[in-house]
Amino acid sequence: MLKSLGVRDFAVLAEAEVRFQPGLSVFTGETGAGKSLLIEALGFLFGERGSADWIRAGAERLEVRGVFDQGDFPESLRKAFNLTGPEAVLLRELDRSGRTRATLGGRPVPAAALREAGERMADFHGQHEHQTLLKPALQMELLDGFGGHDGLRAKAAAAFAERSRLKAELAALAMSEEERLRRVDLCRFQVDEIDGLAPRPGEDEELEAELPRLKNAARLIALAEEACERLERQEGSAGETLSRAAKAAAEIARLDGSLSDAAQALERSLVDMREAAARLSDYRARIEERPERLDEVLTRLDRLAKLRKKYGPSLADVLAFRDKAAAELRALETREETEEDLQAALEKAEKKLSALCEELHEARMKTAKRLAERAASELKDLGMPGARFSVSVEMEEGAFSASGADQVEFLIAPNPGEPLKSLRAIASGGEISRVMLALKTVLAREDRVRLLVFDEVDSGVGGATARAVGRKLFEIARSRQVLCVTHLPQVACFAAGHHEVTKRTAHGRTAAQVERLEGERRLEALARMLGGPKVTEAGRRHAQELLESI
Repeated sequence: MLKSLGVRDFAVLAEAEVRFQPGLSVFTGETGAGKSLLIEALGFLFGERGSADWIRAGAERLEVRGVFDQGDFPESLRKAFNLTGPEAVLLRELDRSGRTRATLGGRPVPAAALREAGERMADFHGQHEHQTLLKPALQMELLDGFGGHDGLRAKAAAAFAERSRLKAELAALAMSEEERLRRVDLCRFQVDEIDGLAPRPGEDEELEAELPRLKNAARLIALAEEACERLERQEGSAGETLSRAAKAAAEIARLDGSLSDAAQALERSLVDMREAAARLSDYRARIEERPERLDEVLTRLDRLAKLRKKYGPSLADVLAFRDKAAAELRALETREETEEDLQAALEKAEKKLSALCEELHEARMKTAKRLAERAASELKDLGMPGARFSVSVEMEEGAFSASGADQVEFLIAPNPGEPLKSLRAIASGGEISRVMLALKTVLAREDRVRLLVFDEVDSGVGGATARAVGRKLFEIARSRQVLCVTHLPQVACFAAGHHEVTKRTAHGRTAAQVERLEGERRLEALARMLGGPKVTEAGRRHAQELLESI
């Protein structure tokens, strides 16, 4: 799915280009060499927040470029950005002011679309993510993801929101008249202020993408005109010269076929040049200096920024605030609906919510049994043959929330004869890592995400367990593309692509390099991982045995 990842001026990664193939790809190297930076770069490409501290000293911006199979992008993005052909190029930049710019297929793309692509296309498991497995909220998310409970959860969330709305309306009726009038004025002001500007989700990001073209219109026009002149319009242009050269080469090829390749190459270059000239001419025809539009965009951005500052970090949050204020305003202004009517509606809403929570509870109970069985089987493969795994689902009547009325907790007995305990009671980070990998393995078979990214998922394990982890990643990679940062040779030996990250100093600057290892160089790298910086014959034999035992 991910064909290549290019990084420029990203911390110690001055410039790197990594080409991938299906299956398992690993990154190895000394601690601090920059392996995890590649994972951070990929996350940034998929819409994660960036930091200007990432930019390499002396550079004005960093750049991350990914080449993907275009068919793996969500259909909504393929249509919106007119993605055609076998590949799609996703590019994102970050400058020192903290401003980001992204393009998909050469067209500007807002950060929200990047995040949508990331959520649909890739699943990241960071160095410390296994610790988040201790949080009940994530345990519930994993259980519901495995059981496909999204529809039920959405119904329960809608019912909970309706119940909350009715409770708020009842509370509004209970307040004093003076307080009610104050709330009416405030809510009306908030709704009118937001409606007066009528923002759209992502509008600010679209305007930010448009701004550079407006600010630099004169320069862009001049450059486009100069390019068109030099390519085709002026006497002695590149097009005229290239055309003559192509004709001469074609005549040579007619007389001497040994030069046919060169003649064809010139002909292709002439076609490419004319296409480029046509695109530049079309671009020049479309672009114009629009100072009034520039003022309009700057003013609009300033007003949107003030709205975001008052009502939410994003325009989507602003609109959600507006809807909430409008609902409260309606409740405050509508006095015809009596308290008895509202109370009856609330009781009906609570019955509906209770029924949905009960249905969701039953579904979770069934799913918990299947997930526990599957996870225990995976743990057996990961060097925990005697482990028992269970998913506790307890419903507290009346304890409603947007996710139902359940408390979900993962329980484990790592060794035979031990009682089931909460994951929080497990002291071993290696055991928690294996539980997370087991769950990722189970969920990967149900999920449509094609790219799985693991940053040191093998933390805290070694020996036979490390080999079991490597084999498990290898098995997942039969149906998914898997990227993994690892320090363990028992994991690296399973990779279809082995990439080594090293730091080198030249001309007083340190830079990280990424190289794909094959043959003898890969053997030596595995030997160093096994026995230290000095490669011995014993280490080489051991490395060869690892590779041959796959």
